[in-house]
Amino acid sequence: MSLLDRDSISKLILSDSPLITSFIDLEEQLQPNGIDLTLMEVRELTSSGYIGKDSQQRLLSDNKIIAFDEHGWVRLYQGSYLITFNEICNLPLDLMALGKPRSSLLRSGVTINTAVWDAGYKGRSQSLLTIFNPNGFEIQQNARLIQLIFVRLENLASIGYQGRFLNENI
Repeated sequence: MSLLDRDSISKLILSDSPLITSFIDLEEQLQPNGIDLTLMEVRELTSSGYIGKDSQQRLLSDNKIIAFDEHGWVRLYQGSYLITFNEICNLPLDLMALGKPRSSLLRSGVTINTAVWDAGYKGRSQSLLTIFNPNGFEIQQNARLIQLIFVRLENLASIGYQGRFLNENI
């Protein structure tokens, strides 16, 4: 396995089968070891959910969109929120990805939890934004929130991602 650098990521984004689409500003978002994903929307969780031992025993929490103000900002209070990114990922069978929060968030008492982006995943992903800071946090639409890091697999995945979230939010 190996991690992709900026130039490798850029080539894959600009290829005939783009790795990432719907980005805001490619030059700003490309980093030495990944690409920053940006905020499209924030949702408040409004119910409980559950997960059992098989996929039929799963219920996602209900949620509702929190509106941005006229300048594109939203004030969030301590708690957890579901966020959706602008960018659409199109992972080939030889790549997987991991997302890590930007350090500016961490230094303000805010983090983002992400799942693994499996080889073969395609979609506009969602993650969990958690505000630990008791004073809350303000965030602007299209802000860069996480860095997505790409890992080239030693072998092609024999089966790409086939789960419930394939082609989500596109």
